[in-house]
Amino acid sequence: MEGLEVSLDQNKNVGKELVTEKEQTGFLETGIGKAINFAMDVGLRALLPNFIEDGVIEIKDTIFREGFGEGIKKVIDTGINLGKSIVGIFTGKFDNVNQMQTAVQKGGIIDGTSSLLDNVLNKVQKQKLIPKEAINAIKQGKNILMDNISKEIENTLTKQVKEVEKLQDYSDKWQEYYDKRDFTNMDKQYKKIESSLNNIVPLESTIRRAREIENIHNLIKNNDKNFDLSEEQLELAKRLVS
Repeated sequence: MEGLEVSLDQNKNVGKELVTEKEQTGFLETGIGKAINFAMDVGLRALLPNFIEDGVIEIKDTIFREGFGEGIKKVIDTGINLGKSIVGIFTGKFDNVNQMQTAVQKGGIIDGTSSLLDNVLNKVQKQKLIPKEAINAIKQGKNILMDNISKEIENTLTKQVKEVEKLQDYSDKWQEYYDKRDFTNMDKQYKKIESSLNNIVPLESTIRRAREIENIHNLIKNNDKNFDLSEEQLELAKRLVS
């Protein structure tokens, strides 16, 4: 039994917090930040058809360099924290993606992004860092730009809902094959679970189940694919993710 404990302990530290508020916030910052960046790319190209590609890139780079890039992180952080209060999350951590969606929608991220863009455009206009024609086009089409940003953020969160559903499906199928003692197909689902964990927002319930599967799977694998696990071994596998 000692060897089994060592094997499992190498896989997961006992008592380690599975999901932290910092990890969730960092994941959302990155995902929402990428969504805004992509929407700005597409939106500026649409609003500035008379500018060549390099010109549009330079305009976008200037906007980000003069405060939009740094400011958007603060907007996202503020929006997430405000959204948590509105949703009623006082533990600091989201339990599911639906809570995240509601928090982002109600946290004022879109309004904050809009105000930030106004401030940066006024700044670069005063300093004449961007052609007047481009400034006017962006201001006139700002509503279109903000709609694109809103849609991209929603798409990002919708993709997360689907990723969580995929992970749950892989986990359910792993359990089915485990019950049938079919290690070959278990291993196929396990590899899908591992891959999915790299793309999924960190949530306590989904990560916990995935880690329990990971521990049991490796326990069986490292012991000649022996499915005859004792209650003590199964309990240990669960304790190592608590």
